[in-house]
Amino acid sequence: MEAFTFTYPTKVYFGHGVAAQALWQELAKVGRTVMLAYGGGSVKRSGVYDKLKGLLLEAGKEVVDFPGIQPNPTYAKAQAEAALARERGVDFVLAVGGGSVIDCCKVICAQAVLEEDLWKMEYERGAFPAAGLPMGAVVTASGTGAEMNSGAVITCEDKL
Repeated sequence: MEAFTFTYPTKVYFGHGVAAQALWQELAKVGRTVMLAYGGGSVKRSGVYDKLKGLLLEAGKEVVDFPGIQPNPTYAKAQAEAALARERGVDFVLAVGGGSVIDCCKVICAQAVLEEDLWKMEYERGAFPAAGLPMGAVVTASGTGAEMNSGAVITCEDKL
């Protein structure tokens, strides 16, 4: 497949080897601190983590690691990481993985800039966030489509 860029409204970079090009292009638009979020060990075992972290460091970025996002991530975990993002002054979140990682990062990005609790905002007031930290995703699992929309599936254990 020839490399091309598709935007709807999410910008998607397709093609072999375009991750590096995409990162350079997108990272130029954001500040210095990047949260690198991922799930289990497959990202590290495959070498994807090392490549991406190397690209981030080459781009002059400070990397805040967020490992261990589980399938069906919890709201509490996303809240803790949103607090870390605020504390560390994260400018951009890079999700590396499948739907769970991407969805967890969407919640982090929204909550990191909100004064109120996201769950209460949505489920008690019926309002939705209009802004969040910028985010990118390197998709390592097919079929979820999480990278194509702003919705997120998250488990709020207090509500089970």
